[in-house]
Amino acid sequence: MLSNAKTLKGYKLDSLDGEIGKVKEFYFDDRHWTIRYLVADTGSWLTGRQVLISPYALTAVVSGERQVAVDLTKKQIEDSPSLNSDKPVSRQFEEDYYGYYGWPMYWSGPYAWGFDRSVVRDREKWKDSIPGEKAWDPHLRSTHDVSGYHIQATDGEVGHVEDFIIDDETWAIRYLVVDTRNWWPGKKVLISPQWIERVSWGESKVFVHHSRETIKRSPEYTEEFLLTREYETELHRHYNRQVYWIDEPAIKELAC
Repeated sequence: MLSNAKTLKGYKLDSLDGEIGKVKEFYFDDRHWTIRYLVADTGSWLTGRQVLISPYALTAVVSGERQVAVDLTKKQIEDSPSLNSDKPVSRQFEEDYYGYYGWPMYWSGPYAWGFDRSVVRDREKWKDSIPGEKAWDPHLRSTHDVSGYHIQATDGEVGHVEDFIIDDETWAIRYLVVDTRNWWPGKKVLISPQWIERVSWGESKVFVHHSRETIKRSPEYTEEFLLTREYETELHRHYNRQVYWIDEPAIKELAC
């Protein structure tokens, strides 16, 4: 199912033994553009630390009840490696975090989830990786911080990132929601991370290899409109791109 990051914000987080808080934001990596952690707002519980939950523990998004099921106990979360709320997520923290839960390290293989293209929760199917072999260095970005980045077409700016559309099966970011109000009042369009040429994190700009006119003529997106396969197919056809559900390529790291 495809869900907007801003829609998920505020969803209740239900652990195995009770509510632990609400969805605050997400961290994603800039290579595969895949969600690595859900950041929980735990209120007065576990104050002073970031409570991060990997998609390995996110078992269901129940939109009708505005909740996300978490396959962890409160005790497991409380005893997990601590990260101060004002600190970035380091590789050392991630190694300790994944080691604590016993999950496969997502950066240990060539695909979005190490040696798998999607989250595999069955321990019997986990593949052991050789330390350092085909490993890559993840750089994590916040959906909150990247919201507002300007979209740069080949012939000028076209809008800014307003939201992210997340696939809660693979936890990949499928699209950036682009608000073009300064050019075409009221219109929003979608851009896939796979269509991005590069990102200048220092300038807060996302560069795409399409003209403003091409983006202007793309199928309009509204939050009330259900993202069907028919719409997605039309969107990919407009940009002359292969649909992701046939053969998902690894997305290169975008850095500048």
